[in-house]
Amino acid sequence: MKSKIHRLSRLSGKHFKESIIKVGKKAKLISAVLLIATLSASAQKTKWSFDKSHSKVQFDISHMVIAEVSGQFQDYSGTVLSDKDDFSDAKIDFSIDVKSIDTDDEKRDQHLRSPDFFDAANYAKITFKGKSMKKVGKNKYKLTGDFTLHGVTKTITLDVTYGGTVKDPWGNIKAGFKITGVINRTDFGLKYNSIMDSGGLLIGEDVTITCKVELIKKV
Repeated sequence: MKSKIHRLSRLSGKHFKESIIKVGKKAKLISAVLLIATLSASAQKTKWSFDKSHSKVQFDISHMVIAEVSGQFQDYSGTVLSDKDDFSDAKIDFSIDVKSIDTDDEKRDQHLRSPDFFDAANYAKITFKGKSMKKVGKNKYKLTGDFTLHGVTKTITLDVTYGGTVKDPWGNIKAGFKITGVINRTDFGLKYNSIMDSGGLLIGEDVTITCKVELIKKV
């Protein structure tokens, strides 16, 4: 009888210890889940979208050496993620619809959409995925990211001027930027050209990009 009671006592003690261990493990698991949830919430960045009614995505290129032709893309979209007031940690994801190219001349625009240039039927999008936004002076930044055009991706760096952040009359938070840079179109397979009698190129190879941007803070 005593041995039975002893065995029962040992079993009860064992079960009690196992229960305590299980409770401890559950408590640790719950704590870990709560910690991860807290960290995720604190790490969540503020999202900004492009206010297209107050933004422009433009380009300029030399024409016959003596002048320039300007154009823009009418259809684009993108987001900016940042949790710093100066946007120095900004992550940018941007996409342009190639078919929306507009140089104020429909015949020329159709040619630009053709395989001679952008080949919009096969390469419908131009994209930029930012990798870093480095502050280099007061309201001045170097924006580096992967730029994809005509199926070719290269890392490029653009100059950014931050105009500031304000609340508009309707209560929206807006941030303004001017982004500029130069790419060589032949690096991306856009090589169509002619040599004039003067020896100069009909169309320049360097393309100046200018983006005038207003971002709107997403609530």
